Amino acid sequence: MNYKVLYRKYRPLTFDDVTGQTEVVKTLKNAIVNNKIAHAYIFTGPRGTGKTSLAKIFARSINCQNNYDGNPCLECYSCQNFNDNPDIIEIDAASNNGVDEIRELINNIKLAPSNSKYKVYIIDEVHMLSQSAFNALLLTLEEPPSHVIFILATTDIQNVPITILSRTQRFDFSRISLEDIKKRLKYVTEEEKIKITDEALAEIAMLAEGGLRDALSILDQLSSQTQDEITIETVINTFGTIANVKLQELVEEIENNNIENVLKLLNEFKNSSIDSKVFINKFLTTLKDKAINLKLDKISEQRLTFDDIKSLILELNEMLINKMVSIDPYIIIQMIILSYMPKDDEKMPKEAENYFPGNIKQENEPKIEEKITKKEIINQVEIKQTLINNSKINEFKEIRINNTLAAANKNILKEIKSKWQEFIEDIAKKDNNIYLNICDTKIVVASDSHFMIETLTETSAALINKDIKKVENYFNDSFASTYKMIALNTEEWKKVKNKYIIDMNNHIKYEIKEEIKLDDDQKDELEELANDIFDTSKIEIVKE
Repeated sequence: MNYKVLYRKYRPLTFDDVTGQTEVVKTLKNAIVNNKIAHAYIFTGPRGTGKTSLAKIFARSINCQNNYDGNPCLECYSCQNFNDNPDIIEIDAASNNGVDEIRELINNIKLAPSNSKYKVYIIDEVHMLSQSAFNALLLTLEEPPSHVIFILATTDIQNVPITILSRTQRFDFSRISLEDIKKRLKYVTEEEKIKITDEALAEIAMLAEGGLRDALSILDQLSSQTQDEITIETVINTFGTIANVKLQELVEEIENNNIENVLKLLNEFKNSSIDSKVFINKFLTTLKDKAINLKLDKISEQRLTFDDIKSLILELNEMLINKMVSIDPYIIIQMIILSYMPKDDEKMPKEAENYFPGNIKQENEPKIEEKITKKEIINQVEIKQTLINNSKINEFKEIRINNTLAAANKNILKEIKSKWQEFIEDIAKKDNNIYLNICDTKIVVASDSHFMIETLTETSAALINKDIKKVENYFNDSFASTYKMIALNTEEWKKVKNKYIIDMNNHIKYEIKEEIKLDDDQKDELEELANDIFDTSKIEIVKE
């Protein structure tokens, strides 16, 4: 008898068996109970979060002859023969992504179901379809025969055309929580009589990064490796992860300002071939727990304050986002951590607040006769001027977004995407700061004069927009073009896209608007504004 891997053996068969995705399950069940079944759905989310499983459960349930409360009965003829049902068609778009495959699909949907109420097409990794295949699918997706239902699944919703999204009901799948993964793993290990410690279960759940399929695959590998009890050491030795006790030890050594022991531990992690991403993810969780305990007064105030820990978390996370592969990641980790550990002669009393890197120090008001450079005054005024100009910047950004969408073109988008990847590789040799800001970005909308850049974080978008003229000049010099651009983080882009879809459905046209200028501030203007911050009659301005 052939062995069946755990994630296939324990794939849920009813909505009630699904781990996580509570809101998605509730909505789909209600649609079946109330007989409000749409003709097309799109499921999007990270890998291993249940998209294909729920697509199959939904297909099984709508064809079930005795479904109860939205769940399939698993006993009728349709449920019993689901896997061999010719009316349930699964297509892997990764390997069947051409226009010919879609045309064949279109020809077949006209045929009535052979023995089911609905003919269901489940298209996995739909973002892999070619542009011509999407175009061929478009009309059929909008008005399919009444007996046909489409369920599209994707891990990369950004690469699915807006025209497809506007014709489907969208369901966003979230990463499954650690507790839900541990609960499901506990059930599987009890059913399979696998001996495993709670620590090991927790470690597997963390390694899975929100994907239950990955968690079950890891458990499968570990159970095949040993007949003995699976312990935290087994997981660490097999997957190169880190014991929580070691991370606690690292935090304690940082707290005690023991530089030698910190370096020793970091070298130990590196020499154990522990991936820097795994280290940072686990270390951030340990730091987060310490910060929360400080806020809840569960531990007394220590050398590292809440603000220190917050700054350290943000710096390490920024490193994770930038993926600095040009040098050893552990070198960067060492430098970041050591910056929070002053030498003995640099130590300050505990009552000195905001001492550590990343925190804003509270400066005393300038005293009479205190010498302050002209540059320092201008720097302070620039901060104030930035706040004053926020509304102007926002208006500039909104106009750029509008003008990009007004003449958006899919063919141009494909061309710009290719050029952008080439540009990212090229800019790494010219300007490392710009490269670090754009290395993880992608183009989501383009016209013949504008394009929109999507970033993972708000910080990255802000940094790109701060140097937008510089980025434009580099890009246009590289390709002899005159493009204008704007950067949005993922959340901003999601909101802009949803609004655009609604506007298109309501036949609202986007017209090109005249851009506003963001003029550079002049030094003499800043000096005039300096009086708003400093009483210049009581200080001496030193010309540099």
